[in-house]
Amino acid sequence: MSSVEDTQPLFSHLLELRNRLLRSILSVLVVFLCLVWFANDIYSLLAAPLVERLPEGTSMIATDVASPFFTPIKLTLVASVFLAVPLILYQIWAFVAPGLYKHERRLVMPLLFSSSLLFYCGVAFAYFVVFPLVFGFFTSIAPEGVQVATDIASYLDFVLALFLAFGIAFEIPVAIILLCWTGATDPQSLRQKRPYIIVAAFVVGMLLTPPDIISQTLLAIPMCLLFEVGLFFSRFYIRANEQAPSEED
Repeated sequence: MSSVEDTQPLFSHLLELRNRLLRSILSVLVVFLCLVWFANDIYSLLAAPLVERLPEGTSMIATDVASPFFTPIKLTLVASVFLAVPLILYQIWAFVAPGLYKHERRLVMPLLFSSSLLFYCGVAFAYFVVFPLVFGFFTSIAPEGVQVATDIASYLDFVLALFLAFGIAFEIPVAIILLCWTGATDPQSLRQKRPYIIVAAFVVGMLLTPPDIISQTLLAIPMCLLFEVGLFFSRFYIRANEQAPSEED
């Protein structure tokens, strides 16, 4: 009899997880259906930083027969996931919130909100700051006699990789806060390791960005600044964590 009672909460949690996943997928599909009619316009907007810097008389090309159709659709689907991130994070929050203490709920909700905001800031930084410099550099160093004509599918893969790299890199403050909150480390030890972290930021920038010093530096410098931001706010989460036992008692 007890085994049956033990399995009932498990089934209820699995059912709740399924419902939250379905709602997340449904939110992405709704956003996609709203944007799919503007797929070509969305791609034109994404390609603008490169098109504006192409040599006069050149343009982007499509080397695959189906690329003019599938590439904008792929971009629209990825954009739908990006835009639905707050809704997806809310579903995650609604699933884990019942198992958290009251003080933990007050701390987790700001982290979910700030993680979404920081990811969008990383994508915006890549589009408005990094892309103009990187594409201007790449198009200006083409050897004489070489015509720059970028394939639309290759361009999409390139920019999505940069979006992901900068979006994840901008999550550094949230990662530091979580590490300090869980007790894996503390702000004082992180301050002592600052020189190593700065070197690691440039190494990560080298690995996550194209092989040029411009994009590497443009990723490493924000990572160092965001590290300092994470150190500052982690102090408040340490205090909240130390006060937690008294609230639980």
